Amino acid sequence: MTSDEENPVQATGAAGVHGALARYRVMAYIVGVGLLALCFSMVMEYGFDEDRYTALVGPVHGFLYIVYLVATVDLAIKARWSMKGTVLVMLSGVVPFVSFVAERSVSRKVREGVRL
Repeated sequence: MTSDEENPVQATGAAGVHGALARYRVMAYIVGVGLLALCFSMVMEYGFDEDRYTALVGPVHGFLYIVYLVATVDLAIKARWSMKGTVLVMLSGVVPFVSFVAERSVSRKVREGVRL
């Protein structure tokens, strides 16, 4: 039998962690797609002088990134992540494609009860 410190899923109650993980996963995908859309809009702005895309996508992505940060902190608290692990997962939303990779890794580790 593992102690609460060894298995954060048992320590915090599976329902709370599972719900937080579901919210995090949804936001990781949304932010990942939004960041790709933002990159596309920036190419359009600086390459083709079409700034209307960035004017629309930029603020939406910014708002969704903040929601992603909240979902990440919620999961981090419930799964008892380290500060370093939390910050690294939070930063994964600012590099294109990294949020998808981080989501896979985080999901696997949380399901296994491994702390980040």
